[in-house]
Formats: sequence, C-alpha cells, structure tokens
Amino acid sequence: MKKYTLKQYLLFVAAIFITGIFLFPIYWMIATSVKPSSDIFAIPPVIIPDTLDFSAYINNVIEDQSVLMYLRNSFIVAIGTTILTLLLALPAAYAMARYRLKGTGAFLLILLVTQMVPGIMMAMPLFIFFSNLNLLNSFPALILGNTTIALPFAVLIMRPFFLSIPKGLEESALIDGCNRFTAFIRVVLPLTGPMLLTVGTFSFLFAWGDLIFALTLTSDESVRPLTVGITQFIGQYGTQYESLMAVATVAALPIIILFIAMQKYIVSGITAGSEK
Repeated sequence: MKKYTLKQYLLFVAAIFITGIFLFPIYWMIATSVKPSSDIFAIPPVIIPDTLDFSAYINNVIEDQSVLMYLRNSFIVAIGTTILTLLLALPAAYAMARYRLKGTGAFLLILLVTQMVPGIMMAMPLFIFFSNLNLLNSFPALILGNTTIALPFAVLIMRPFFLSIPKGLEESALIDGCNRFTAFIRVVLPLTGPMLLTVGTFSFLFAWGDLIFALTLTSDESVRPLTVGITQFIGQYGTQYESLMAVATVAALPIIILFIAMQKYIVSGITAGSEK
C-alpha cells in the first residue's frame, strides 16, 4: 500500500474543510426548504432538522403551476442563448485564429474589457434598443441580451483552442478537394467537442442565473424566467423562507446536474489550447 506523508494528509484535510465551506450554503438552502417554520427561526440554529416538511415543495412546485411556467421560460432562454452563442462564436473565433486580420489584438482587448462591465450598465441601452424594435416582453430580447454577456467569453475560450489545432489538417483536406468551409465542417468541427460543451455549459449558466435583463426587458410574467419568480417570495414585510429555499433548490438542481454530468468535458475544454 502507498504511504502518504504528513503533508499530504494535512492537504487532504484542508481540502475537505475548504470544500465543506463552499458546499455548506447549498446544504443550508436544501435543509431550510424542508424545515418546519419553527426550526427556521430557532435560536440556536437547527443545523440538522429533526423532522422533514415537504409542504413548501408541494405548495410551490406541484400545486402552484406558475413555478413550472417560470422554469420552462428559463430553459427556453438558456437553451436559446447557448445555441445563438455557439453559432456566433464559432466562426468569429475560427476567423481570428486562422486569418491575420487587422485589429485582432484591439478586438481581443475589447472582449476582455466587456467581461468586466457590469450587466446593469448594458441593461438600459438594450432596453431602449429593444423598445424601438418592439422586442420587449419576448424571448428573443432575453436571448439576445444574455448572448451579449456570453459571447465575449465564448470567443476568448474558443480562439486558443483553434490556434492549437495544426493547420496541416486543414491543408490536407484542401488538397483532397475540400474548400475552406467543408474543411472546417469535416475536419476542425469534430475536434471541438469538449470545447463546445464547455462554452455551451457556461453560456447556459450565464442565461440561467440572469436577473438584471429579466427584470429590465420584461414585465409580462408569461415570459419571465425563474430568477424573477423567486423574488416573489421576498416581500416588504417578510420573507417566506421555506418557499424561497424550495424554489431556489429547484432552480439550482439543473445546474448541479449539468456540472456533474459535464465536469470531465468542462475541465478538458478549459485546458484545451492552453499551451497557446
């Protein structure tokens, strides 16, 4: 059996401790959603509930269909944002990696700067723009708004990956009779699987957790996502904590499942092309 040093044991304990700190808010959210009201406000706090009460899930997920409507809207916006981001980022990143375009460095700098711009600063210009186009209170407005956040990140992730792919693969395809487009489709695109999954997952995450654009660009409840629906449990005179945490758990569940299922591809996609 392999023997571990004291330093390795200490690092292992420290890793467990740090992981526990990051996971505790998720546990507290789930635990609060199944606590009776008396345990939620108990002093000292009840860490492990003695009894489980699932009435918050029954009342807000099964009996109240509005949460399912918000959940459906979130899926429409997140999936639409993911598809549009990939369609726009793929050709942009490929062109910046393969062609010597003037101003590429300045354009990359602009993309980096846009990652530091708060979403609230983009909400009002987009509101005015979509108002002139009569796109307010629609899924296209939310999808386009969230794409403006996800697209710079996608291009910055994809470009190094395309740089790491040898040009000889495409040149061989061109010699065999392919044009530039078919060489990209048949040779380059099949190699981008992990990178596409990584970018798609993060684009989905950006759109799923959006609240700024959802509040600014919509006022119709029929198109608002789940992030806005959660705010209904926070009132002026009190907060329905058990209902709030139950709906928040439902909102977080797809993201948790997505990252568990895609973690291998996400890690490989992020590290792909890092030597460039």
